[in-house]
Amino acid sequence: MAAGIYVADNTIPLFLPPKNAIYAFMISRFALLIPLAGFCPAQDVARMDQIVQSYVTNHQFMGTVLVARASQVLFSKGYGDANLELNVPNSPNTKFRLGSVTKQFTAASILLLEERGKLSVSDPVKKYLPDAPATWDKITIFHLLTHTSGIPNFTGFPDYAKLERYATTPAELVARFRDKPLEFEPGEKWNYSNSGYVLLSYLIEKITGDSYEKFVRENIFTPLGMKDSGYDSNSAVILHRASGYVSGKNGFENAGFVHMSVPQGAGALYSTTEDLLKWEQGLFGGKVLHAASLEKMTTPFKNNYAFGLQADTAGGHKVIEHGGGIEGFNTELAYYPEDKLTVVVLGNVNGVAPEEIAKKLAALAHGETVKLPSERKEITLDPKVLSRYVGAYQLNPGINMLITLEGNQLVSKLGNQAPVPIFPESETLFFVKVVDAQLEFPKDDTQEKASQLILHQNGRDITAKRLDDVEAKRVADSAAAAARRFKDQTAAPGSEAALRKLIEDVRLGKPDYDTMSSGLANATRQQLPQLQSTVAQLGAIQTVTFKGVGPAGPDIYLVKFENGSLEYRIWLAPDGKVESANVRPPQ
Repeated sequence: MAAGIYVADNTIPLFLPPKNAIYAFMISRFALLIPLAGFCPAQDVARMDQIVQSYVTNHQFMGTVLVARASQVLFSKGYGDANLELNVPNSPNTKFRLGSVTKQFTAASILLLEERGKLSVSDPVKKYLPDAPATWDKITIFHLLTHTSGIPNFTGFPDYAKLERYATTPAELVARFRDKPLEFEPGEKWNYSNSGYVLLSYLIEKITGDSYEKFVRENIFTPLGMKDSGYDSNSAVILHRASGYVSGKNGFENAGFVHMSVPQGAGALYSTTEDLLKWEQGLFGGKVLHAASLEKMTTPFKNNYAFGLQADTAGGHKVIEHGGGIEGFNTELAYYPEDKLTVVVLGNVNGVAPEEIAKKLAALAHGETVKLPSERKEITLDPKVLSRYVGAYQLNPGINMLITLEGNQLVSKLGNQAPVPIFPESETLFFVKVVDAQLEFPKDDTQEKASQLILHQNGRDITAKRLDDVEAKRVADSAAAAARRFKDQTAAPGSEAALRKLIEDVRLGKPDYDTMSSGLANATRQQLPQLQSTVAQLGAIQTVTFKGVGPAGPDIYLVKFENGSLEYRIWLAPDGKVESANVRPPQ
């Protein structure tokens, strides 16, 4: 995930990883139901409702929300419809698919088995799957739990969209990725992989002789009284279950179909806000795991990731959290151990609103001031002040932000995204209207121009240093060329040849890193085994067809192979290097 990206994008990956930065515009209708419980100052309750309502009003959220301190519910409310066609409103007992929030239940199940002497998290996977490939020799259960196994993520395979609608078995699911090359040596790096958690639920079934669904139900849901939680089904009639939606051109549309035999332990469970409060109380109250096991589960290994949970700090407070995303649903579950604060946001429309809402509600509960985008007021600044901020800034290697001045309007362009106007709230703080993000240019009277900027988004602060004039000119020239090509819908000279070379070099396992930007080169190195395997399966290139230029400047090509087709997007820098490239199934 690229840090700090503010982008309008309607593509939401299945079993969304935590801290996802993709922003999706939503168009919706809504109806309200307001059951409040517990004690909380009236102004805080009203403000919490106002925060959530701002997302509903802006057509970005439908779902249910709960905030509790220990067992005391401070705020609980439903927004929008559980079913738009039948006009059924969301309420605290509405059941939502959890997506990757499922992973913490899978991790807890593994630790329960360890406590009972059935396994050790340090065990090699091959102890329980002796016919596993030799490349898995060093992979342990610990590696699966922490996303450090190197097993590629099957939901990112090019054929995934075609296969997700069909019923499958755990063994068939594992077969989809078992013979793929590892992306890195086990334990060496971190890369979010749904494959690992599908494999964990498969191990649970192999070791216990029961289904994953039965184990979680009998060992977690039933003991904790979570009567409104379970493994979701496409055929069963489940009372009070929400339908999932996505944003379309004319409003909400029904989300795409995924057969619930596919997500398994990576994302197949459903629950309610009230049941998830029981889960948090049980997990952190010692009713599920022994203290030593809970310590294991919440201790991060790499990238702040522990066992099915992200352990981080927000606003100076330790938070243990995880988000989820699956067709039609996005979710966020966060626990702040210092004051036993639980925040649950379950949404039945794809988008990042649940994560943003959860962070704002937690901040308010901790006594912080929360300012909504609609409450930010634009002021007028002298163009001389605005000109101080013009330039290019590097957020991360290969990720630059270009700031330009068009008349009296500052415009930001982050990486390969479309330009976004920014508006002054003070002399040094600017805000974006299309997403909840701010840019700050720290004041330094010793410098004629700003030496850095800070991007504030999704509870994170990312500092970007100003690039020198030579590098800034390169970034600006690239952006200007992209804008011209989008207007004219003409491919960049040499982009088709560069794409063909890129594909063939990957097929041979010998990418020419000198012809790539540093960011693309690093990403290609990390993903080369999976990329090479994918291209090899597709066979030789048959045709390459130019489809147009996207708003952010990529040349879009449909590449037809012997055994399938893929849509490639490629950005060329002015010096001819491939600045960025990505691939997805044809749209």
